[in-house]
Amino acid sequence: MTAVAGVSFTFLGTGTSVGVPVIGCGCAVCTSEDPRNHRLRSSVLVRAGGTTVLVDSGPDLRLQALREGIREIDAVVYTHAHLDHVAGFDELRAFCWRRDEPLPLHATEECLGTLKQMYGWAFSEDNHYRGYVRPDARVIDGPFVIGDLRITPLPVEHAALETVGYLFEYPGARSLAYVPDVKRIPSDTYDLIRGADVLVVDALRPGDHPTHFSLAEALEAVERSGVGEAWLTHLGHENDHAALDGSLPDGVRVAWDGLRIGL
Repeated sequence: MTAVAGVSFTFLGTGTSVGVPVIGCGCAVCTSEDPRNHRLRSSVLVRAGGTTVLVDSGPDLRLQALREGIREIDAVVYTHAHLDHVAGFDELRAFCWRRDEPLPLHATEECLGTLKQMYGWAFSEDNHYRGYVRPDARVIDGPFVIGDLRITPLPVEHAALETVGYLFEYPGARSLAYVPDVKRIPSDTYDLIRGADVLVVDALRPGDHPTHFSLAEALEAVERSGVGEAWLTHLGHENDHAALDGSLPDGVRVAWDGLRIGL
């Protein structure tokens, strides 16, 4: 299937929870001059038919939005409530200033509960001020649509926190499954991913990790999914972009901040 004009998937950040470079680290990757080794916290932007959806609002959202020239979004969808995916919540103010209605936030009930604890002022019934984030909280309980973009949650295991990836589908365009934080993909979720054209998946580091895919686990997931195109994300400083990209099997690539995939 060929890409459809106006349908794209942009990597706002491809890094792990501490980003790359890591504070205080002098390793070869953290001191690299290759811009692809500079990784902000993981987040993506999906554009489809005039609809713009932000996935997660991490602590680097301001820098990511300025770099990509993002002025408006139609909704935010959250994968889970770890800080590297929600700590930029207050930056959503800028996307509420230019709209009359509250900004839809799609997340699991558990994730929304955490957001309400962290940012209670935003969800208060007394929050009517246009300068604040004005959220329209929407619990994910199955596939949903934003404009003509169909979004299917992909439940995965990641630490003890309820976590989902997402399958994005738009009429006539290639479908893409995004799974940035995962240690195990249940068989039912694999069934949903197998029909996708593209898979974006967590590949934290070469060695094992208790809550994230290693490189070997990520490649196994790509093979099991049967997708023809895969991109690795949520990468730590153990990964040099050029070296890792050159070692991968056909059809698998390393994503970098600012990469835009046409769908």
